[in-house]
This record gives sequence, C-alpha cells and structure tokens, in this order.
Amino acid sequence: MRPSLHVVPFPVGQVHVWQDGAELTLIDTGPPGSADALADAVRGCGADLGRLRRIVLTHFHPDHAGSAAELARRYGAEVVAHRADAPVIRGRAPAPPPDMAGAPEWERALFDQVHAASGSTSEAPAVPPAPPCRVDREVAEGDLLDFGGGATVLSVPGHTEGSIAVLLPEHRTLFTGDTVARLAEGPAPGVFNLDRARTAAAFLRLCTLAADEGVETVCFGHGEPLATGGGETLARAAVHYS
Repeated sequence: MRPSLHVVPFPVGQVHVWQDGAELTLIDTGPPGSADALADAVRGCGADLGRLRRIVLTHFHPDHAGSAAELARRYGAEVVAHRADAPVIRGRAPAPPPDMAGAPEWERALFDQVHAASGSTSEAPAVPPAPPCRVDREVAEGDLLDFGGGATVLSVPGHTEGSIAVLLPEHRTLFTGDTVARLAEGPAPGVFNLDRARTAAAFLRLCTLAADEGVETVCFGHGEPLATGGGETLARAAVHYS
C-alpha cells in the first residue's frame, strides 16, 4: 500500500485516510460512533486527525457517512458530497431504500443476513442512521479536490443517486465507494442499490476508466484494496460483467 494511504476497517465497511504531508483527507467516515476508534487508528499510523482538512463522502449510507457530523464538529474539516446526496446527509430529505425487489436471491439473503447479524429486522437498518451533517461543498462530475496532487470527482449514480468515486491521477489511485466491491471471487458491482441498471453501468465505467488511466491502487467501500494491478484486474472484471 502507498505510504500516503491508510485503511481503517470497521465491522461494516472501511475508511480511507489520505495523507499529504501532515494534512489528512478522509474518504468516508465509518458508522455512527466511530470517531474515537478512527482517531486511535490514525494515531497508530503516525498521523493526527487534528490535521484533518476535508471529509469526502462517497454517498449517504450510514456505514460511510455515519461519523461525519462528529468528525466535522471536532476538527472543523470541510465536508464534501455530491449535490444529489447532500440533502439526505444534511437530514433534510429521507434516505431512499435500496431496490431489493429486483435483487437476485443471493443478495436478498445477504441483506437478511446483515440485518439478522445486527439484531435488526428487514425493516430496520443494520447500521444506525447517520446523524445529520453539514455539507460545505456540493460536487458533481469532473470537479477537482485539493488533495493527492489533484483529485477528480466521478459521478457514478446507481448505488445512490449521488454516489461518487474519486480518482487521483498523479498517484494512479481510485476510490470506488460502493459502486464496486471486492468479493472473494474478485471485483463486482456493489449490492443494496437504489437503481441496479445504473449501478451496472457505473461499475463498467469505473472498470474501463481504471484500465485506461493505468490505475494501480483501487480502494473499495467493502473488501480489501488492490495495492497493485488494479486497472488490469478491473478490466478483467468488466469483461465478466459485460
């Protein structure tokens, strides 16, 4: 893994920490109540969340945006999200549920398993709702963020309407959010999607882009990152799912 990149896993999902000198950027924040654990993990990597400059939320789901409000309050960091998901993150609009009616049987079984493991029902979320969080900057396709030598925002609607991925061309690194997951058999479209067809199209777009851009490192919302050969691996996945 790159020395400027740290991965902090949680029981559901993970947080990616990008370090530019002493300054930090978080890509997602983990579930609600994760701020202390995240600060401890970052400290263990030799960094300090006191130097947190921005929080980039790939989408509104609580396993990604759950601790954003607390972290933003503690450290005064800028919060960045796509304009389509910003109203949900702010708590001004309801979070639309995934389209499980159109999901294959194995995904519905996984959905039930996730909820059962948390002691919840299929009507209640496996992760508690994210507290409302301010969004300081609403972004869209092609916007640039000032970290990692210049980060490009990629709009990839489907998992949620405002899902984004983030590309660091200088470092040949791609953060996919939940549009791509890394399963035991390899990269695949993420699950629990608002729009399955659009997620599939976004998945293929990211696979093609990773190959075209010569991406080496791919970081997923769920699943171990690909430290090397990410573009080639995603290109093979695209062939499988085309």
